[in-house]
Amino acid sequence: MIVPITLYSDDILRQKAVPLEGIDSGVRDLIGNMLETMYNAPGIGLAAPQAGSALRLLVLDISCMKEYAHVKPMVVINPVVLSSRGYLAMEEGCLSIPGVQGDVVRPAVITLRYRNEEYAEETMEFSGMLARVLQHEIDHLDGRLFVDRLQKRDRRKVQKQLDAIASGSFAASYPVAEISSSGYAANG
Repeated sequence: MIVPITLYSDDILRQKAVPLEGIDSGVRDLIGNMLETMYNAPGIGLAAPQAGSALRLLVLDISCMKEYAHVKPMVVINPVVLSSRGYLAMEEGCLSIPGVQGDVVRPAVITLRYRNEEYAEETMEFSGMLARVLQHEIDHLDGRLFVDRLQKRDRRKVQKQLDAIASGSFAASYPVAEISSSGYAANG
């Protein structure tokens, strides 16, 4: 089921997500919904807070990129970055911040401990686009957005767009959650 994506001004995107203690049918359903929502948007990564759940869970699939066609979709639960090295600047965008992009400097290589879709623990090193997307989504689990990492001058350049999103003046080609007088309602 496609779920509305939470937007820039939503409080859940600023909360530290809660670790999962295991996987049950509800978590499996959430994972399926997140993947379907991500593909529909279309995106290459989605964190649970973007789907309205403050859990330490993310999904990603970068196989739509030619050089990563061989990479299988990933489900990442309770990720912890153990180490990093090097730095690389790259333009990022976010489904929770439609239409906004900016250059973000992140570590080029990370070592990550996490649990997979079977809740089995894994430790792996990631580089390139996988490292980038993982770090972007892990930021969501820590209540941080890519615009928080922009240099001040770059943040000033997109501030009007951020204000427009917060006030509901934006366009998205996928369903988003909006704040109404009675709570959240789907839009799009």
